[in-house]
Amino acid sequence: MLIAEHFISSLTKGYGSGSKLSISRDGGTWYPEACQFLKLDHHTRSSYEKSIIERTMQYIKDRIESFDDYFPYSNENCKLKHVQNW
Repeated sequence: MLIAEHFISSLTKGYGSGSKLSISRDGGTWYPEACQFLKLDHHTRSSYEKSIIERTMQYIKDRIESFDDYFPYSNENCKLKHVQNW
C-alpha cells in the first residue's frame, strides 16, 4: 500500500490533483487504501475494458517495434538522427 501511495502521489505531482483526477485500477487490493489516503476518486475496470486496453497497448508496442526496425537506435553518441530521418 505504501508503494502504491508513493507511486500515485508522484503522479499527482506531475499531473495535479483535484476533482478531475480519477484512478482506474485493475483490482489490486492496495489501491483503494492509497487512493482514500490521498483523497482521490478511484474505480475498477471490467475484464472487457482491461482486455481492450491491453490490446491497444500491444498494438502501440508493435508499431513502435516496426519503427525501430527501419530506424534503429544507436547508443553511441546518439543525436536522434534516426528520428530526423523518419
